Amino acid sequence: MNLQLNICKSHKSLMALNRELALLVLAFVLVFSVSDILVSEAAGRPYSSSHGATYPITSQLSAVKFNQAFGVLWGPQHEQVSDDESGITIWLDRNSGSGFKSLRAYNSGYFSAAIKLQAGYTAGTNTAFYLSNNEVHPDYHDEIDIEFLGTIPGRPYTLQTNIYVLAGNGGSGRIVTGREQQIHLWFDPTSDFHRYSILWTPSKIVFSVDDVPIRRYPRTDAFPTRPMWVYGSIWDASSWATDSGRYKVDYNYQPFVAKYTDFVLTDCTQSMAAECS
Repeated sequence: MNLQLNICKSHKSLMALNRELALLVLAFVLVFSVSDILVSEAAGRPYSSSHGATYPITSQLSAVKFNQAFGVLWGPQHEQVSDDESGITIWLDRNSGSGFKSLRAYNSGYFSAAIKLQAGYTAGTNTAFYLSNNEVHPDYHDEIDIEFLGTIPGRPYTLQTNIYVLAGNGGSGRIVTGREQQIHLWFDPTSDFHRYSILWTPSKIVFSVDDVPIRRYPRTDAFPTRPMWVYGSIWDASSWATDSGRYKVDYNYQPFVAKYTDFVLTDCTQSMAAECS
């Protein structure tokens, strides 16, 4: 009987030891996997995901001055270009919002800006960085959006991404979309500038924050292929932006300010062959 008990105890001890060894091996693998990613990013190399895709590291690309790439679209009294022309500040008050647009259209590419949002009560506001051909195709337009939906104190901003293909205005047109996806960021977007990017290639669309992909949309039958312009804007979206319209823009807190800088606008050229494949 004692022999059987000793054998049973030895077996249990061995099983416990094997479990501990397995956990140690797993921890070892995870540590080295994470280290490989961090080393790759620290070296300034694009991080390749498990499915083999390669995404741009923005520091490898050259920023353009605002006036070289953009022009005022609306609300010229509500925007100010920085002295070095690296960026622009736009704002919304009870009189108007503001928007800007790239000087030319793009068939595909990488589009990025560092953006800082306003703290405090911003409910009902929509701050956006996006691609669109709405002015050329008003009833059947395409659009790729990054939108920041305003909030109330104590609650985080919502970052919303949209993909529209042949979308109609005012109920007209055939609507085919990669509908909204929303996230809360892992940092405070009002405390400093952070980089928000759209990679649009013939095979995929990837949204990134600080060079970290947050959404990947592979090409399907509903995919934008027509040229689009790059836009930035801030406007009153009280009817839906915050808690489905529960909280509106309160102009007692005006102006609502958004700052953009370090713009990167790059075609899918040979220099981005890997990223654009």
